[in-house]
Amino acid sequence: MARKSKRQRKTQPAPSPRGNSDREKAMGALMALLLKHRFEEIGLAEVAGQAGIKLSQLRAEFGSTLAILGAHIREIDRVVLAGSDPAMTDESARERLFDVLMRRLDVLAPHKEAVRSLMLSARRHPGLALALNAMAVRSQRWMLEAAGINASGPRGALRAQGAALMFARVLSVWIDDEDQGLDRTMAALDRGLSSAARWAGFLDDLCAIPACVLRGPRRRRRRHDEEAEAA
Repeated sequence: MARKSKRQRKTQPAPSPRGNSDREKAMGALMALLLKHRFEEIGLAEVAGQAGIKLSQLRAEFGSTLAILGAHIREIDRVVLAGSDPAMTDESARERLFDVLMRRLDVLAPHKEAVRSLMLSARRHPGLALALNAMAVRSQRWMLEAAGINASGPRGALRAQGAALMFARVLSVWIDDEDQGLDRTMAALDRGLSSAARWAGFLDDLCAIPACVLRGPRRRRRRHDEEAEAA
């Protein structure tokens, strides 16, 4: 049975716009266009027109539609990180990450159809899928850190990549989950975290192997030197 977060599950209202800057208008315009068009069909002129700004104003902020999308994802990160729950501090790392990722889904809720559109495009275009994966890994580094899980160094990079792949599978359930309590989504996330816990244990063992390999020859070499000195 799916594990519920310690906080009560409730639907969150759509976040209100933070302002009316050209940057924010462009991000909102891209999300609106994704409701009608595939990402690869959207041009910068269409974004500028939807945002109600000049193309020169858009160029001052962004160099591509992918850059606009990246800025939107960073804004999602910011809102999730700003909403951290102090009551989760004493919970396990698994529960803290569960809470962080469910909070991310709450923030993404107003953009569910845009996320669906992006996922469809990524399946058809490997280049876009790779770019989205890179953005997802960067975001998951912050989500892991928000949950108190170290995401630095090579091991942290592997954790972030694993979290990105796991969250992508959760998103594929979430986009079709119409239940207000998101029971199917929480069950998918719970299964994903269970798999991640097993992977983390395997990763710890794997990372310990090189140290053992390196210690072995040194120990044997030192013993040989001591025997030679005694002789």
